[in-house]
Amino acid sequence: MFSKSTLTYVLFLCFVTRNVAAFDMSSNQNVTGCVLGSELIWSCQSGQYRTMDAIINTFSIAFLDEFYSTDNLPSIDLANTCNTGDNSLFSGTNLLNCSFLASGIETCQAAGKIVTISLGGATGSNGFANDTEAAAYAQTIWDFFLGGSSRTRPFGSAILDGIDMDIEGGSQTGFVSFLSALRTLMNGGSKPYYITAGSVLMLHTMTVTNTVRFISASMSFPDAYIGTTLNEFGFDAVYVQFYNNYCGLTNYNNPNAWDFATWDNWAHTVSPNPDVKVYIGAPASSSTAGSGYVSPSTFTPIIQETMAEYSSFGGVMLWDASQAYTNDRYDISVKDALLGGTSSPPPTTTTTTTTIMTTTMTSPITTTTSTSTISSPSPTTTSGTISCAGVAAWQTGVAYVGGDEVIYDGDLWTANWWSENDVPSGSSGDWANSGVCA
Repeated sequence: MFSKSTLTYVLFLCFVTRNVAAFDMSSNQNVTGCVLGSELIWSCQSGQYRTMDAIINTFSIAFLDEFYSTDNLPSIDLANTCNTGDNSLFSGTNLLNCSFLASGIETCQAAGKIVTISLGGATGSNGFANDTEAAAYAQTIWDFFLGGSSRTRPFGSAILDGIDMDIEGGSQTGFVSFLSALRTLMNGGSKPYYITAGSVLMLHTMTVTNTVRFISASMSFPDAYIGTTLNEFGFDAVYVQFYNNYCGLTNYNNPNAWDFATWDNWAHTVSPNPDVKVYIGAPASSSTAGSGYVSPSTFTPIIQETMAEYSSFGGVMLWDASQAYTNDRYDISVKDALLGGTSSPPPTTTTTTTTIMTTTMTSPITTTTSTSTISSPSPTTTSGTISCAGVAAWQTGVAYVGGDEVIYDGDLWTANWWSENDVPSGSSGDWANSGVCA
């Protein structure tokens, strides 16, 4: 969601459960899973599946990264799950055919989860020239991903449940017209559809410079690249990032920092949808964010107090779900807090495998306030020499995921998370220096 974002993918096994409950956007107990987890990608691709239980309610496939590519059709980039190296394009387009994912998406939907497509991402080749162009584009999204029809549907027969706007740059021209036209199509559909804003930035109400998404800019609320649209179109939910910034979870007890109240007030007095839900976006482990991770014992009262105090509260967005899984099932502790009890996967009747990719975007940032500064982490460095045999040189224009290795400036670098066009020796924190190549 920022000048640099983190792309996440995960592939899960969905179990069809007994007495499956339909997704309820009005609930305040939902969990949105955003996941890194290249190791889970590997485990699913190799057939070593893990159970996706009833803890997480929403998944978003990332990304539709270009609104207008070849022949003015969109393109999608799903990294190593579905890419131009391993998968085919629809003839005459730059649009990947990822229809092999259809059955998996449908299985997860049958288990009561919603699956959406995320528009935007870090590369940011998106936007409209005017309202007319934007409104027409709604039909493209409807036909390619939702309830319409086309010979070039990237996910084949699967009908996604909506879109997530992950806008990380550019102008907001036409966004309201696009979303309004899309909502009209959704309202005429045969099932509920949803429109969310992904990883919206938490911006404090005090004067701030060099804040996320700004360079020596004054504070803007609620978000630099989607804020005007948030105020003019009725989103169903917004996922607010309470980490990597001054207003994060670690400052919950500081009344001058933590300001969920600001978002609650926005939900009730500014948002065109008075029922919009606001989620707490949280890191699922200490390794998934530059700052803001809190332990389950610390997070539980934050969740429960926020839920009790603010009616706009919709649940928690975890960054990322794969890290939550390996961090002693951090996702279960979150669900426990939301439910006020113990969450465990319900009994299963039939088992069906699926591959699902989900994502959210985040990055370490630099925030400067009148009283404090939070800086981006420097690249992690490990001394000593190491064999770099078989490792390719880092390249621009290549999307790397966590665990990928490259050679840059004579050193071996390992990706901490998804990265594209960020030099390994830079200050983004995307890469860890594993040592000098022998």
